[in-house]
Amino acid sequence: MTPDFKKNPPAPLAPVSFDIPKPLQTTLANGLRVVVFENERLPLVSFRLAFLSGDINDPKDETGLTSAMASMLTEGTRDYTSRQLAEKIERLGASLSSSASDDFTIIAASSLSLYSSEILKLMAEVVLRPTFPENELDLYRRNTVEHLKFQRSQPGFLAGEQAARLVYGTHPYSIVSPKAADIEKLERETLEKFHAGMFVPNNAMFIVVGDVRREEFLAELEELFGGWLAGSTLIGQFPEPAKRTGRSLTIVDRQGSAQANIVLTNLGVKRTDQDYFPLLVMNQVLGAGASSRVFMNLREEKGYTYGAYTRLEAKKLAGEFEATAEVRTAVTGDSLKEFFYEFDRIRAEKVGDAELMDAKNFLTGVFPLRAETQEGLTNLIVNQHLYGLPEDYLQTYRDRVDAVTANEVHRVANTHVRPDEMAIVIVGDAAEVLPQAEKYADSVEIFDTEGNPKKD
Repeated sequence: MTPDFKKNPPAPLAPVSFDIPKPLQTTLANGLRVVVFENERLPLVSFRLAFLSGDINDPKDETGLTSAMASMLTEGTRDYTSRQLAEKIERLGASLSSSASDDFTIIAASSLSLYSSEILKLMAEVVLRPTFPENELDLYRRNTVEHLKFQRSQPGFLAGEQAARLVYGTHPYSIVSPKAADIEKLERETLEKFHAGMFVPNNAMFIVVGDVRREEFLAELEELFGGWLAGSTLIGQFPEPAKRTGRSLTIVDRQGSAQANIVLTNLGVKRTDQDYFPLLVMNQVLGAGASSRVFMNLREEKGYTYGAYTRLEAKKLAGEFEATAEVRTAVTGDSLKEFFYEFDRIRAEKVGDAELMDAKNFLTGVFPLRAETQEGLTNLIVNQHLYGLPEDYLQTYRDRVDAVTANEVHRVANTHVRPDEMAIVIVGDAAEVLPQAEKYADSVEIFDTEGNPKKD
């Protein structure tokens, strides 16, 4: 006899509420923008000092300089050696790190609110007074060169490298990693000069989330960072990624590989594009999760792979739409066939009511869960302000998802999923892959794993 709960599943729970106040925003006299979000839920505080410059602002012929400078900030300052700094942070039970992405450079710290003043002082130390010690720089060079060698053994990296080159062309987003030669030539004086020019307060934003008192925090911030002098900001003039014509096939030859790593991609949208929310829903239907169309097709129905997905990468200046799967070499061509079938289907047919509702329910249901942790809430607020999203973006996120219609999904699929101009990138055994895949492309090129074109 079938249990009642299988015949009549319980009704869904009521939606989790998400209603957060807007933060305080102000600007110091030196141009440093400040965002304060007071949240006394937990005795924690999270700090983010974000610079509106990232890897794409590396000077010409100095790829990797921004990331190197960011990594070296915590490796020695005027008052602390790398070890002393690490030990002090550990005694506080806190964290302090610095990293660069394509668009931003972020110094992140968190601690119990009891130690917020101390961790804030350490942030000021690494931001304003780094020394880039020669012994630590030498260690960074050696470790990074070894990491670059390891990267080239990873098919996912090789596929991403080629995909970025094909989608972004001459735009700096096309560069996903420095070369060993770029790292080996790094000098301490270069880092110091670049730090002095890039780290200016009028190119930065300080965001604090957690158990703070705004008046006390702003007074501390003024004391530590108020004397920081404004300077010229790095404003890059970058070429627009060129529109692709035709469908290309790029194979990275890994002889003897038992599987093929597939990436299909075309130019997408930047983060502030008005089509972002319809694209978010469209992507959820097409390939964002384990119940999506491409996953159910390539894995559940065909058994070609453990997972097939699509994703949107929306950056500050541009973005890409991408589909990926790791498949058995023997079914590479069949996998491409199914990917293009699903691309054509979402462009040709409107999404049904049930499928649309499932996608929107997932997106609106998971959103408040991202704010359940201190770091999750901080990341949401940081992204909102760094990308210049509307002041009510977090409060209206779910409403904007709910408002997406089947007509809008159909429109953005036809606008932003463009099978006829996709770059097909496959990392695998070229001798096995090429005969299966070449019929799907207008042009073919083959590279070795070092990124060099292979001759016929």
